[in-house]
Amino acid sequence: MKNPLSDKIISIKPSGIRKFFDLVSEMKDVISLGVGEPDFDTPWHIRDEGIYSLEKGRTFYTSNSGLKELKQEISNYILRTQNITYNPQTEVLVTVGGSEAIDLAFRAMINPKDEVLIPQPSYVSYLPCAILADAKPVIINLKAENNFKLTADEVLSHITDKTKILVLPFPNNPTGSIMEREDLEKIAKIVIEKDLYVISDEIYSELTYKGRHISIASIDGMKERTILINGFSKAYAMTGWRLGYACAPENILKQMTKVHQFAIMCAPTTSQYAAIEALKNGDDDVSTMKQAYNQRRRFLMNSFKEMGLECFEPFGAFYVFPCIKEFGLTSEEFATRFLKEKKVATVPGTAFGDCGEGYLRISYAYSVDTLKKAMIKLKEFVEELRTK
Repeated sequence: MKNPLSDKIISIKPSGIRKFFDLVSEMKDVISLGVGEPDFDTPWHIRDEGIYSLEKGRTFYTSNSGLKELKQEISNYILRTQNITYNPQTEVLVTVGGSEAIDLAFRAMINPKDEVLIPQPSYVSYLPCAILADAKPVIINLKAENNFKLTADEVLSHITDKTKILVLPFPNNPTGSIMEREDLEKIAKIVIEKDLYVISDEIYSELTYKGRHISIASIDGMKERTILINGFSKAYAMTGWRLGYACAPENILKQMTKVHQFAIMCAPTTSQYAAIEALKNGDDDVSTMKQAYNQRRRFLMNSFKEMGLECFEPFGAFYVFPCIKEFGLTSEEFATRFLKEKKVATVPGTAFGDCGEGYLRISYAYSVDTLKKAMIKLKEFVEELRTK
């Protein structure tokens, strides 16, 4: 028989997160700090709007690009938070989560062998989506001494005449690092000079604990070069609703919509009605959840300090990225032993790129009680390692 599989897909490694959590599924009474999913329920008024849409029989397809009212609310949201004006009819696309928007952007923009700059550690989808679009991924290793920020010099040193897109994954998963206006302005200057485009994944934009999030699209000359990607999963605790969006120049968004049209048709109708309510009346919910995450963030940083575990202070998302190099174990060895010996699940830093070696991702999208129990176990574990 002929080989039924694509060489390209065979060459792509499975998600390091999913691979690791196969172990978790086989164990009982595990404290999990590994999943990047809010522990809050979707706020009731948002759920109620979804229920109401079902009661009204709104179970039809929407237009390919999404409900008109939702696109208008997305446009309003970007205007009031970032002072960027997007035409809701031609520059906004509603997608099945932010991940679909990432995939669409690559497929709509890449020609074979175009180079894509991907800073790592970062979200696991960028690299495989770039490969599936026939791009050549070029990895930029982020450094702890820079608080895992992307610097202009790092961007410049990786650009060739084939570079087309820079992925900007901030606030960052897994490190929690953020980019401030000064950082973005330096990178924007290079992007414009070198005639590049940016895919800016801003899914954690509302979860910033130092000032407010700044989108690179808000910097002069960058709106026309940026595909701004966001969604409802993290800020509104709506992971299972599977809803995201992309804002981009009309010529790019038109082609992204074409791919979306053939592959997906439209995002879930019920979710779209719920998302309208989220954007109209969800600011207080976001503020409440953000305050809780910030409390948890501070608790973890204090816990690491008390146990002498090195960790730079993250100011975004809901992850910490402690360094475990002192113990002489790989990230996977440390995480595996911690799981088996103490029944606490975390994620090896290498799940997010090779330069994550020596680090561990811990999510604080969990209750303080859960985090307290896990930190007791972590303290025991590191003290045992230090005494051996």
